Amino acid sequence: MTAPITTVAARKGGRWIEKWDPEDETFWRETGERVARRNLLFSVLSEHIGFSIWTLWSVMVLFMGPEYGIDPAGKFFLIGTATLVGAIVRVPYTFAVARFGGRNWTIFSALMLLLPTVAAFAVMEPGTSYTTFMVVSALTGVGGGNFASSMTNINSFFPLRKKGWALGLNAGGGNIGVPVVQLIGLLVIGTAGAAHPRIVLGVYIPLIIGAALCAALFMDNLAPVTNDTGAAREAVRDRHTWIMSFLYIGTFGSFIGYSFAFGLVLQTQFGRTPLQAASITFIGPLLGSLIRPVGGMLADRFGGARITLWNFAAMAAATGVVVFASVIESLTVFLVGFVALFLLTGLGNGSTYKMIPGIFQAKALAGGMAGEAAAAYGRRLSGASMGLIGAVGALGGLAINLAFRQSFQTAGTGTSAFVVFLVFYACCFALTWAVYLRRVPVSAVQAETKPQLSYAEV
Repeated sequence: MTAPITTVAARKGGRWIEKWDPEDETFWRETGERVARRNLLFSVLSEHIGFSIWTLWSVMVLFMGPEYGIDPAGKFFLIGTATLVGAIVRVPYTFAVARFGGRNWTIFSALMLLLPTVAAFAVMEPGTSYTTFMVVSALTGVGGGNFASSMTNINSFFPLRKKGWALGLNAGGGNIGVPVVQLIGLLVIGTAGAAHPRIVLGVYIPLIIGAALCAALFMDNLAPVTNDTGAAREAVRDRHTWIMSFLYIGTFGSFIGYSFAFGLVLQTQFGRTPLQAASITFIGPLLGSLIRPVGGMLADRFGGARITLWNFAAMAAATGVVVFASVIESLTVFLVGFVALFLLTGLGNGSTYKMIPGIFQAKALAGGMAGEAAAAYGRRLSGASMGLIGAVGALGGLAINLAFRQSFQTAGTGTSAFVVFLVFYACCFALTWAVYLRRVPVSAVQAETKPQLSYAEV
C-alpha cells in the first residue's frame, strides 16, 4: 500500500511533502494528481506574470516618444539588456527549486518581480538618464528565470506519462504572458494615451503580490527532489546539449527576440504610431504561444527531428517573405511574413523540447542499455540539460535585438538583420539533418556488434 503524502508545516520555513511517488498509479489516483494539478495551476500563474515582466520593455519603448531623447538603436539595446539578463538567470533558477523547494522559490521569484516593476514605475518619465533606463531594464530579466524554475518544479510533480501535457500547459501559459502585457499596453495607449506608461506598471504590482500569496497558500515543496550535480556535469560535456541549445536559439530565441522587437520595428521601419503598433504587436506572440502544444503533438506523431527540420525550412521561407516586404516597403506583406514566423517559432518550440529526452534515451539504447534503464538515463540527462538549453536558447533573443539595432543604426531598416536570420535558419536546417536525420551507412560487422544510434523518431 502506498504511503500517504505527509506535509511538515515547519520544515525549512515552508510546507514540505516528504513522500512523492507519481509513478505509482494508486498513489497518483488517490492523492497525487490532485496535489500536482493544484501546484501546476499556481505555477502557471507565477510564470505567466514572470514572462510579462520580462518582456515589459517591449511595451515601455512604445511609450517613449521623442521627448525621451532615445533613438531606435538605443531602444533595441534596452530590450536586448532585458533579454540577456533573463537568459543568464535561467541557469541558477533551474537549480534553485531543489535547493529551496518549489513553493518557497515560487514565492521568492514572484516577489522579485516587484523590484523591476516598482523601479520602472519610479523612473518612467522624460528626463530620466539612459543609464538608469538600462539598469531598470536589466532588472526585468529576473522574470525570464521564472520559466526555468517553474518547468523544473512541475516536471517533478507529474509521472512520465503526464509530463508532456503538464509541461506544455505550463510553458504555454507562461508564454502567453508576452501578448497579455502587450494587450494591456494597447488598452492603456488607446484609452489614456502614450503619456501614461505607469498605468501598465500599476496593473502588475497587485498581480505580482497576488501570485506570491497564492504560491504561499496553495503550493508545496517536494523533499525528495535534489540536484543531480553528476548529471549536470555529464550534460555539459555532451555534444547534444550544445547542438540542441543552438537549435533552441532558432526557435525560442526567435520567439522571445521577435516578441521584444515587433512593435519597435513597426514604429521605426513603417512609421506606425504607438497605438497603431500596439494594436498589432500582441498578435504574433499570442499565436506563437497558443500553437506551441501543436508542435509537441506533431513531434509525438511524426518525430521531433522531422518536424524541427521542416519547421526551419518554413522559417527560412517566411523570413524571405519578410525581406521581400522590407525591400518593397509593404506593411501588409511584412505582417503576413512576420506573423507566419511567430507561428513557426511556436511550432519549433514544441518540437525541439520534445526531442531532448528522446535524444538521450536513443543514446542510451545505442550504448547497450535497455528498457527502463534507458528511459531513466534519458530522463536524468534531459532534466539536467533543459535548464542550460533554455538559457542558451534565450540568448537568441539578445542576438536578434542586437542585429536589429545594428541594422537600423547603419541602414535605417531591418532588412539586413532579416537576411542574417534567414541564413541562420538555413544553418539550423542543415544541422538538424546532418546530426539527427542523415542515414550513415554501416558495415555488416558494425551492425551486428553495436546498435546504431537513430534519432529519426525523437
